[in-house]
Amino acid sequence: MLAGKETTERVVAFTVSIGFLQDLLSSLEGICAQGQFNEFLNQAGIPAALTKQDNARVTHNQLVRLYQAAAVGTGDEMMGLWSRSIRSGALKLLCKGLLDASSVSVAMYRFTQFWNLLLDDYELVFSDKDTYPCIAVRPRRPDVALNRFGHALMLKLIHGVASWLVGRELPLHRITLGFDCPVYAEDYRILFPVAVTFNASCSSISFPEGIGKLGFRRSYAELLPFLQRAPRDWIFTTYKEHSFQLKVREYLHSGGRLHHSLTEVADSLHMSTRTLIRRLAAENTSFQNIKDGLRRDLAILDLTISNKSLDDIAHGLGFKSVSVFHRAFKISTGSTPGAYRNFN
Repeated sequence: MLAGKETTERVVAFTVSIGFLQDLLSSLEGICAQGQFNEFLNQAGIPAALTKQDNARVTHNQLVRLYQAAAVGTGDEMMGLWSRSIRSGALKLLCKGLLDASSVSVAMYRFTQFWNLLLDDYELVFSDKDTYPCIAVRPRRPDVALNRFGHALMLKLIHGVASWLVGRELPLHRITLGFDCPVYAEDYRILFPVAVTFNASCSSISFPEGIGKLGFRRSYAELLPFLQRAPRDWIFTTYKEHSFQLKVREYLHSGGRLHHSLTEVADSLHMSTRTLIRRLAAENTSFQNIKDGLRRDLAILDLTISNKSLDDIAHGLGFKSVSVFHRAFKISTGSTPGAYRNFN
């Protein structure tokens, strides 16, 4: 399914925390032969030392390459996230069986039936009785182990496959996750195009009313590139309307506006500074936090995919000096810029 790295990578200005990946890393390490785990990290450009730092973050491309290397290298397309190995070719067979479905709801029902033949500890339950097509991930017994990354990845796969079938990223009605809110909760904002509810009775994904009735036409020839790119096209959402802070971040990122002040951004968004502050506070963040996060992520991208000097990176991100950039970067990631570049 996941053969090879793309020769041209789409640059996505988001990163995720090592904490978000810990369940994946632990599961993957448990099924790897000696030395294989570090080889997958090397292929992804993620040094082993980085995975031990609580504040460290990885880029979109590093996450994609890790997924692809591990799924192919282990022969388990779910990388040890579930108690039973999902052998290579399973997702290809799954998606092939969806191509002639008459609607999204029919395709999603088939999706659940396929997985229920493979999973031992969980079952996928499809429902559209409330007009919102929904798939819940329910444990088959009370003592089943919970893998947070596994649950998020399954919901992302559902959303990614449904969106590919229709030919556009579909909006979502609700995402629930059956575990407590983690310290890296902010990472979920860039995964799903809807607010996420934690500590739910089970993990689930539901689509807005009417989505289930949508028809589609996809060919087998179109399927193969989708599988080869996975999860590049669907791991992060491109829909920003669900989160005001993502709209602000997108505004700052596009057109080189990182230097814009709170007042300038508020004016551009046709609101007062007080309203902008209030809107961001309602999402438990601030203008400075958004700007700091964007600077951090752009710095990580520059350090991993460019040969820019630290002077050029610091200047491009609006820092007064390399020393100020150095200090801010270490606070946000746990590493110095130079050490992070040496990792890669």
